[in-house]
Amino acid sequence: QVHLVESGGGLVQAGASLRLSCAASGRTFRGYGMGWFRQAPGKEREFVAAISWSGGNTAYADSVKGRFTISRDNAKDTVYLQMNSLKPEDTAVYCCAARLSFYSTSVFYNEYDFWGQGTQVTVSS
Repeated sequence: QVHLVESGGGLVQAGASLRLSCAASGRTFRGYGMGWFRQAPGKEREFVAAISWSGGNTAYADSVKGRFTISRDNAKDTVYLQMNSLKPEDTAVYCCAARLSFYSTSVFYNEYDFWGQGTQVTVSS
């Protein structure tokens, strides 16, 4: 079992930046690809970004490409999502997820094995 805890959410104005963190514990973090998903009220869960275990492969949703950056520090068992130029439409609960995969990434939520509880991001206009 991999236990994931997100942090770093909050209320910001449009154009601001936030950095989300996802700390893993429990089973070894080694070999787990990570993803960030978000869900806004009344909307379906949406893929945001993913990174392979090695960090060599990343993927982004078109809506965040160029504004968000996913990274990881395997020594700290932590994944980050740097969010710049935030927009009101980025408002959602952001969750991190883990899947056992050394090299690939996935945009599909059903391919992830473990999930965090999420952190709220609210962007005001």
